[in-house]
Amino acid sequence: MTDAPEAATPARRRRSDARRSIDAILTAARTLLGERPDASMEELANAAGVTRQTVYAHFPSRDALIGALIESAGAETVEAVDAANLDTVPPVTALRRYLDIGWQLIRRYPYLLAPALARTPPGNEATHLAGTAQLERLVRRGQRTGDFDPALPAGWLAVAVIGLGITAADQVAAGHLTADEAFTVFSTSALRLCGAASEPSASG
Repeated sequence: MTDAPEAATPARRRRSDARRSIDAILTAARTLLGERPDASMEELANAAGVTRQTVYAHFPSRDALIGALIESAGAETVEAVDAANLDTVPPVTALRRYLDIGWQLIRRYPYLLAPALARTPPGNEATHLAGTAQLERLVRRGQRTGDFDPALPAGWLAVAVIGLGITAADQVAAGHLTADEAFTVFSTSALRLCGAASEPSASG
């Protein structure tokens, strides 16, 4: 029994080393894919300062790596929305803030603008569902208070608003709109879709 702590030390060290490798790979991938969405796994490994074998040990495919990036970004947004306490402000203001938080995600992680990457399904859709549920609750509250039109189901409106965001990102990726222009169009369309007669605030 006295040897148990010593025996556990190498295992903890391996887990710590693995965590550092994963963090380095994800950090490098966020930067490199933002600049070059077609970057290879070998290039990603070089940018992370690890071997290609190490990358594949943690992410068995390019899709798995991109899925992990999207999942991480989504989780960050869900946490930001929770921290914003949107249920304490009027529904229209809450919707504006929700949209802005989501758009700031795209500003921080431009690789999400690349359709080929953004369409890659993550291995776990929990954060996507959580983000949609947050928006649905917000819309439903606005319908109850009369700030949003109750004629359409809140769940459908939530999904539709997220679809508008994807379309706006596609327009930026295609060079048809700047990020600021796309946010203005996106937020205006989302507010109108929900039946809110209010001008959206500018993206921060």
